[in-house]
Amino acid sequence: MPVYDFAVGQTNPDTFPVEAFKNAAIRAIENENEAFNRYPGSKGHLGLRTAMAEREALREGVAVDPEQIAITNGSMQAVTLVGQALCKGPNNVVITEEFTYSGTIAAYKGIGLELIGIPLDEDGMRVDLLAEKLKELDNQNRLPGFIYTLTTYQNPTGTCMPLARKRELIAVAARYNIPLVEDNCYGDVHFDGDKVPSCFALDDSPNQIYIGSLSKILAPGVRLGYLLARGEMFDKIVAHRFDAGSNYFAAAVVAEFYKNGIWDHCEVANHVLKQKRDLVCAGLEEHLADTCVWSRPAGGLFMWLRLPLDTDMQKLTTGANEQGFYFAPGAAFHVDYAPVPYIRLAFGHVPDDLIQEGIPVLARAIQNARTSNEPKNFSRLFD
Repeated sequence: MPVYDFAVGQTNPDTFPVEAFKNAAIRAIENENEAFNRYPGSKGHLGLRTAMAEREALREGVAVDPEQIAITNGSMQAVTLVGQALCKGPNNVVITEEFTYSGTIAAYKGIGLELIGIPLDEDGMRVDLLAEKLKELDNQNRLPGFIYTLTTYQNPTGTCMPLARKRELIAVAARYNIPLVEDNCYGDVHFDGDKVPSCFALDDSPNQIYIGSLSKILAPGVRLGYLLARGEMFDKIVAHRFDAGSNYFAAAVVAEFYKNGIWDHCEVANHVLKQKRDLVCAGLEEHLADTCVWSRPAGGLFMWLRLPLDTDMQKLTTGANEQGFYFAPGAAFHVDYAPVPYIRLAFGHVPDDLIQEGIPVLARAIQNARTSNEPKNFSRLFD
């Protein structure tokens, strides 16, 4: 029986640049073998920091200092370092979207932080509701240590925050002097429309903290991410690192790989990922238009599917799995793990033929998990 694995968020293995990466590895070994015998330090490989500074300067349109970048063991290390640095003592509150990356939820709960979720709409975090929540928390003398947000191709919902709302978000955070942590790990995975500048690019405040990743466009197995911050804020966060630096060999290889151009691989990979997104959308439109609503992300690796309230989620999971179809339940991405009528579909690594075969399998599983045949009574992804 085929396996339709829409559960795990991985990029497409077919576009991994095998020959170019192999040649980069050879050059890295020849040129940097002596450095492999030393610890890389808290900032990490200078060549990769320089490449990532160029990457962000080109994409975001602002100058980026390589000395204000730290290479991390995946972006999740940066996520965790921020939590450890900015939430101490009684100030252990973090604000994020109501739905956010499950790994971030687990990491922050694991180090004892309290997450407060702000509802989303099709444009990302509701900044009006954020302002209300911050006013309430300020009256209680328990403002958050920081705001964590995935503004671009959000995981799991696929939303992308427009420029006007980003400016509102920056203003609200500044009103209370709260650091704003923007996780832009999907920023290179772009399909449609204009790229919206990051909050880091829009505001030169030291309270702007920015996280990037090489897992989503290149390969998760290289385990490389990076953190950008300015001045004392950068030093404060990096001071919480005790691992003597990230994988220097992997960083050296990636730095060599990117010497031939930051964006060439993105163009190849994104073309294929866009086709996969379109196949999923076409399948959902054909088989679930009367039942569900879903996102059509302008980038990233995920689609967020809203189900009718009469869907038995356990029955859906069991029935889909029995037919070889796997998805991520919406509850895994809710800050309180609340049962919600949503599922996330990760399409990046699923072969095209299995996308086309798999969506009808999901549609039948949803139909079998419902207690009625009533058409959907909602037209939007969020209320």
